[in-house]
Amino acid sequence: MNSDYILGLDSKGFHRLHYLDWGSPDAGRIVICAHGLTRNCRDFDVLAQALLPDFRVVCPDFAGRGKSDWLEAKEDYAYPQYCADMAALIARVTAGDKPRTIYWVGTSMGGIIGMLLASRAGSPIRKLVLNDVGTIIPRAAQERIAAYVGKTPRFGSFEELEAMVRVVLAPFGPLTDAQWRHLAVTGAKQHEDGSWGLCHDPGIGIPFQKGPLADVDLWKFWDTVACPTLLLRGAQSDLLSKDTALAMTRRGPKADLIEFEGIGHAPALMAEDQVTAVRAFLDSR
Repeated sequence: MNSDYILGLDSKGFHRLHYLDWGSPDAGRIVICAHGLTRNCRDFDVLAQALLPDFRVVCPDFAGRGKSDWLEAKEDYAYPQYCADMAALIARVTAGDKPRTIYWVGTSMGGIIGMLLASRAGSPIRKLVLNDVGTIIPRAAQERIAAYVGKTPRFGSFEELEAMVRVVLAPFGPLTDAQWRHLAVTGAKQHEDGSWGLCHDPGIGIPFQKGPLADVDLWKFWDTVACPTLLLRGAQSDLLSKDTALAMTRRGPKADLIEFEGIGHAPALMAEDQVTAVRAFLDSR
């Protein structure tokens, strides 16, 4: 894999966006993998390796996460900024004369961004995978997220941080010790005083602090998505209800739905059955 950056433009100036680039730059099929609210590009290491060599896989860190710059104006942590940044990334990876096809795999927030981009006229996204996110974002799930996002806990050791990661991300489902360690290591930051914290800007939590939360309705975007879509759901998810998921199979692009038992929000896309489901959909003609 190669590590690279593009420039995005926010309300205060330019910022650098980091991304990992797996596979050949000459590949005709490009999969962009977009992470969730507090996560980062390394969440897709397993999936990216499983898609090689047939696909080029591009995994960005959204602004304020991973190795990307933190934004000066915290109110810029919003979907218009994320969509603009991803448009710049798509322009980078599709540059040149060779025809290229864009597929999108998005977990939670990354899935919403994919839905918004796919809903626009002339969208380059030809296949869309939404990982445990849909057209209704319930208030209760947002309240659960608001309870931890934007906090800045410090831990005396990496082991303490990993224990916290296992608790907060428990809905990801059963993972191996190595997989939990990967999620902890790639989401961690060691401070100058030796303590450990998380590698994202606490400012990303500001949207959850602006007044009472309410259900978010995205049906108007879903109904204009035209590309083939796969919808993944953790059977115990509190963010994507079963009723919403079933309704999404009947409206808009009429998504194919696959559920995974014993998992909440959201499938980590590390288990073999989850990786196989994504690959089979992307490979289908």
